[in-house]
Amino acid sequence: MADHTEALVELLRRTIEQKDEQIRELRETISGLQSTIAGLNETIEEFRRKFFGSSSEKSRRKEDAPESDETREVTVRAHTRERKPKSRREDLYASLPVREVRCPVPEDGRACPDCGAPMETIAWQYVREELRITPAKVERVHYLQEVLACPACREEDVGTISKAAVPTALLAHSLASPSMAAYVMYQKFMNAVPFYRQEMDWLQMGTPLARETTSGWCIKCALCYFQPVYDLLHKYLLEREVLHADETVCQVLHEEGKAAESKSYMWIYLTGNDKQPPIILYEYQPGRQGEHARNFLEGFSGLLECDGYTGYNSVENVTLVCCLAHCRRYFFEAVPAARRRKIKLLDVSSPEEIPQETADPERAKESGRLPAEIGLCYCNQLFRIERTLKDLDAEGRKSKRLELEVPVWERFWDWLGTLAPLGGSLLEKAVNYAFNHRELLGNYLLDGRCEISNNRAERQAKSYGTGRKNFLFHDTVSGAKSSAIIYSLVETAKANGLNVFQYLYTLLLYMPDYKDEPAGVEAMMPWSDFIKERCQGTMDVETETPENKGQIPV
Repeated sequence: MADHTEALVELLRRTIEQKDEQIRELRETISGLQSTIAGLNETIEEFRRKFFGSSSEKSRRKEDAPESDETREVTVRAHTRERKPKSRREDLYASLPVREVRCPVPEDGRACPDCGAPMETIAWQYVREELRITPAKVERVHYLQEVLACPACREEDVGTISKAAVPTALLAHSLASPSMAAYVMYQKFMNAVPFYRQEMDWLQMGTPLARETTSGWCIKCALCYFQPVYDLLHKYLLEREVLHADETVCQVLHEEGKAAESKSYMWIYLTGNDKQPPIILYEYQPGRQGEHARNFLEGFSGLLECDGYTGYNSVENVTLVCCLAHCRRYFFEAVPAARRRKIKLLDVSSPEEIPQETADPERAKESGRLPAEIGLCYCNQLFRIERTLKDLDAEGRKSKRLELEVPVWERFWDWLGTLAPLGGSLLEKAVNYAFNHRELLGNYLLDGRCEISNNRAERQAKSYGTGRKNFLFHDTVSGAKSSAIIYSLVETAKANGLNVFQYLYTLLLYMPDYKDEPAGVEAMMPWSDFIKERCQGTMDVETETPENKGQIPV
């Protein structure tokens, strides 16, 4: 009987253990399914936002969308906005030429109505000012070369002939002039007007000009005349100590070994906040491998600000500085869509200041906000502090960062370590991204010239993206490479406060004669006195022409 009881007890014990094991397995299965469902729901919401909503980080609620009960009350956040001083008309248009239009009294009204004596002019009274434009016009220019012959030598049957010098042609056997080619480049690479739209505009001006022709002008001029300027800018870029880098996709239809629909990349490199003349360079590459950044930056040693892309690890002799804006974006994406609509991702240089209530993580914790929102608050708190330091010099900024921002980082990492996000969720991605880039995110503290984000480079990617949205693709590799060169000169000219058209025109005016002379190429730098004198105001292209342009003082 005792043996039978013991056997029964053992059987019950095993049964209970099996049940406990089954319960444990079921709980693990349920937990895994919950994580999968959470991840799938977030993925679905993200696809809905991208395909049917606004693709901007500043997502807004549609006006006709019904409100839920919990979002019926709306609180308008108070914020401060830096108001720029109102510009005066004299300052806005100081660079424009002034033309006076005098309105005289007609002859039959110049006699005194009282005594009939002729009246005298005592003043020209100012009435008003208006802006007047002369639309672009195209004219055909025929160069006629004077030929001299000696009549005395001719009598002796000796043909002595002398010919006048003729300006160097921009492109042999072509209708292209410096002004035409510069205007085409200005329209496409500054104003994002693709060649096919320009073709229609040329027709309106009575000039049938095929898109293939204007495209050929840009490619030839970029590779022949702009390449030496680009190469020298590249040399100066590598001599700096703080650089930014980014890359964005592009498409090339005809590229050996690649399908037309495959991705290529436009890489962007630019100088940082070092108080020296800015340089912005684009480089076309068929891929996104880190070797492209390593080759372009060979010879550079310093701080390289970038996003978390691992390809930049290939760059040698540099200290990588990871962008906090990218880290913040992961937390932003982890916020549910309904709450995300109320959030603006503001930068240090944004006109609108980050509101205090969105930059207070302790208050967010007390009010029971979601972990993703708390992480966003930590990032905003750092951005808000940075805004107060942007006018300091490098040493002062570094000192204040160590005093004010290091404690915020310490609290952030301590808090982040307490989280246990669901596997596969967007919050888990945000937490993992932060921990994986912990050291690189803090490297901006090493130098006051570093910025807390890589938004400086991202803005340049958007400049290219604006044009890409209109022209869609590059036809050939030569077209992509020439576009990178021209974009580089356009964006560098803008950053140095130059008139872009005038800079392109000046380059095309002088480079045919000076492209092989180092001193001439040096004079084409955007910060040279020669360029600033010609390209910071307005230029009269009707007098500054190939036939009377003068010489570069080298």
